[in-house]
Amino acid sequence: MRATKQPIQAAMLMLLVAAACLGQSTEPVDTLRIESNLVDLKVSVVSLNPRNPTTELQQKDFMVLEDGQPQDIAFFAAAETPFDLVLLIDLSQSSNNKLKLIRKSANRFVEATRPTDRVSIVGFANEAQLICPLTQDRRLLKKSIDNIQEPQGGTRFWDSLRYVLAVLNANVNTTRRSALVVMTDGVDNALPDVFGEGSTTSFDTLLQIVRESDAIVFPIYLDTEDEEYKRHRTPRSAFALAREQLGQLAVASGTRLFRAQELKDLDDVYQQVINDLGKIYSIGYRPSNEQRDGKWRSVTVQVHDRQDVAVRTKQGYFARTLPN
Repeated sequence: MRATKQPIQAAMLMLLVAAACLGQSTEPVDTLRIESNLVDLKVSVVSLNPRNPTTELQQKDFMVLEDGQPQDIAFFAAAETPFDLVLLIDLSQSSNNKLKLIRKSANRFVEATRPTDRVSIVGFANEAQLICPLTQDRRLLKKSIDNIQEPQGGTRFWDSLRYVLAVLNANVNTTRRSALVVMTDGVDNALPDVFGEGSTTSFDTLLQIVRESDAIVFPIYLDTEDEEYKRHRTPRSAFALAREQLGQLAVASGTRLFRAQELKDLDDVYQQVINDLGKIYSIGYRPSNEQRDGKWRSVTVQVHDRQDVAVRTKQGYFARTLPN
């Protein structure tokens, strides 16, 4: 069946309309501003260890490098910020025995968010389905989750993730973070020896898109291996490769791969994701290299003595002359 692309694009359009109706700006969430020779970074910090959540950091905890050279921080502030969260849920036939877990997990994520946060729910199998547009209405979200139908069909995971990221990256602003929590076994029908028509997006292309995305991706692995091996003889090698790829997506996004066989497996995940997304650090510095030669300056932000966190911000800027 080649009807997949059209429904996915329809879901994208619905998400775009919902975002527009809620008044989203088109300015990137962490646009790197340079004013009066001050480079202004919007920085998020994600914990890689759910049992050791990130506490609020101070200026002394950060180090900024430009082209590998340490920079003096001239401005620092931390602020709570609302965010937009998309739950992308695998509703292919392989997840059939996980529907109860999926519904409960989705409800728990919604319950963990704050009143100012917006949530959308998208399901995918052969085609993407918008279950609920971006909203702060928790009752609407719960009703939408309770109405999720029995999973069926094949899996075009890579296409679905690519298109939802395109929506999020096209609809970001300066006051809200965007994130995507995806629950899946990761087995796209495009993997070797997996029956059915798979994604047209290659995994390598998807990986690069995730690296460059403003939206943060949190993959959650739903273990369906034993059931699918018995039911469809899906090779175990496909599940091993899918887990490896989900791990690569997490690394590319500066997060980690979570695993869920039971609801309690995710107890530590909900609050971590909410806490990490809800805090933005503004860090400003005046570059030690004052030349405005139009060349690219790479920027790296690190947290001192913390190997269990990942830092996300823009990767650099072009040192152009400011307009008068």
